[in-house]
Amino acid sequence: MPLVDHLGITVEDLPRAVAQFDAVLTALGMKRTDGDNGVAWYREDETEIILLPAREAGTGPHRHGTVGWQHLAFAVDSRDEVDRLHAIALAAGWSAVRDPKPYPRFSERYYASFVEDENGIRMEFMHNPPKPR
Repeated sequence: MPLVDHLGITVEDLPRAVAQFDAVLTALGMKRTDGDNGVAWYREDETEIILLPAREAGTGPHRHGTVGWQHLAFAVDSRDEVDRLHAIALAAGWSAVRDPKPYPRFSERYYASFVEDENGIRMEFMHNPPKPR
């Protein structure tokens, strides 16, 4: 059982956000389910990500660094996968916050990129393999 069951994210323009998230989340192997008031993606026995429309128009975007959302990091199997997901996100309309690069301040193996959508939702694609024994 996953530690986190689901993550709900409120967005200004649900159809536009769905198009942007769908490209990334399906590339991560998640399956999409459309509901009456939102859209969700999941992988069996893992955390579900749900997009919901804002209750009030014009209340976004979230500003990175203010109280609330920071970012969601997806651990992937290789640097090539970080690069691939970063390119998919940019093609789907996400903005690059940081292009793929090593982050030695975290570990000598840490490689990541950061993207953000127009709602201020930030994601990280990261690869940090275990230290060799």
